[in-house]
Amino acid sequence: MVQHQRNHQLRKSQEKEETSPHVLSHSFFSSAYMKTIPTLSRFLFLLFFCFLFSFFFYCRVFSAHFGCSCSVPSLYLFGMDEAMEYLPFMGTEAGESIRESPCSSVSNGSICCDRTGFRSDICFMKGDVRTSSAKSSIFLYSSDQSNNEQEKIERIRPYTRKWETNTMDTIDELRLIARRSTATGGDILNHTCQVQHSVPAIFFSTGGYTGNVYHEFNDGILPLYITSRQFNRRVVFVILEYHSWWISKYSDILAQLSDYPPIDFTRDQTVHCFPQAIVGLQIHDELTVSSSLMPNNRTIQDYRNLLDDAYTPRIRGIIKEEESQAQAPSIDNDTKKLKLVILSRNGSRAIMNEEEVVKLAQEVGFHVTVLRPTPSTELAKIYRALNSSDAMLGIHGAAMTHLLFMRPGSVFIQVVPLGTNWAAQTYYGEPAMKLGVKYISYNILPKESSLYEQYEKDDPVLTDPESVTNKGWQETKRVYLDQQNVKIDLRRFRKRLVRAYEYSMAKRRGSKYHQQWQ
Repeated sequence: MVQHQRNHQLRKSQEKEETSPHVLSHSFFSSAYMKTIPTLSRFLFLLFFCFLFSFFFYCRVFSAHFGCSCSVPSLYLFGMDEAMEYLPFMGTEAGESIRESPCSSVSNGSICCDRTGFRSDICFMKGDVRTSSAKSSIFLYSSDQSNNEQEKIERIRPYTRKWETNTMDTIDELRLIARRSTATGGDILNHTCQVQHSVPAIFFSTGGYTGNVYHEFNDGILPLYITSRQFNRRVVFVILEYHSWWISKYSDILAQLSDYPPIDFTRDQTVHCFPQAIVGLQIHDELTVSSSLMPNNRTIQDYRNLLDDAYTPRIRGIIKEEESQAQAPSIDNDTKKLKLVILSRNGSRAIMNEEEVVKLAQEVGFHVTVLRPTPSTELAKIYRALNSSDAMLGIHGAAMTHLLFMRPGSVFIQVVPLGTNWAAQTYYGEPAMKLGVKYISYNILPKESSLYEQYEKDDPVLTDPESVTNKGWQETKRVYLDQQNVKIDLRRFRKRLVRAYEYSMAKRRGSKYHQQWQ
């Protein structure tokens, strides 16, 4: 986590530097400088600069198509490297825009791999694509005689944590092999198609950190949405390190992304043939979708709408089951009170005075529901509770990933234990705001932490958590994640609950008061 934090901070500082007024104030556009240049000279200078900018811009664009190169270090000031991030090259609908990339155009019978991304590699294959599970390979055969190259091999581990070497070493590697069908003495006959698919395939792994709900969404489900959405369900998922429980858990979402049953690459020894394939998944940032990198400028809100489509049928079924059993609905949808859902933790990072917090929230005016999700809890039930709520409260941890189930305009209150400020903001606070959810953080004081009774009052664990987290992930986990619980100061916390309540009530009434909270 610490290495990821440092990399993330480095990228953020670079982005800030690239777009900050400080950079521009020292450029040739400085007003003080321009005033010293005669009018004609200034005009010629600006004309010359515009010419250079245009030249280098188009040079960069054309280089992706024609293989030429041009060095444009000055363009990094304008964030061009970010803007030219790729999108998958194939299967786009009419009217969708394609950002330039090394693989923005792939000819039939060829492989192109884009390894420029910080988080993941992604490869594209077009033509006669055939699987070979026994050889951990995907073959691409071509009869093109104009290409003198007999064979091309690319290697890829299709998982979205490229920068974590230790993690990536646990991911199964695929060989992507392009061969001329006439160059290997009948090799193509050894890979005779047994199942011919008329739609593309996407190959990815559900290994790594799968089992942790944050990673399941951030490293898997969201990247799968980003990569596959362009195909409008006309795509087959081929999965390495296949888990039946994962398929069952996310079946509602998978059904919105593909009309076909997923394939277990390792166990299915059948030779599957596809007209094209994407190997690896595209990822944008923590729990988010960047509209500038999506076909039709889709946003995280579009993803949220897909979740609605995925879970609504099942939620209706749950309601019917409750009615048939003559039970009161588990979620009180008739109450006129604002609804607050508390995601409760057991073990470490638990709220020790949770019952008192519930009573306080009720005094403020909320109707409170406490959820204690487990790995086996059906996601549709969690979605039902959060989708119908006005606010969610929880302590920093993987369960906060469920903020993706909240409606835009609702409120997310995150209790932030000692030593978790950066992670809480980066992994959950910023994504919540991008989703359109009002984010309120509650950073605890040392006296609210169970660590206050375990360490001397001047110990860096209490007074300087950053000095501890800088020692590495294992130390952070040992001290702040595995050993810390929280007893909330109700007097301090009441202000956050009142703020959330007034914001939600103003939103319900549509008053101007609500606008001032934006």
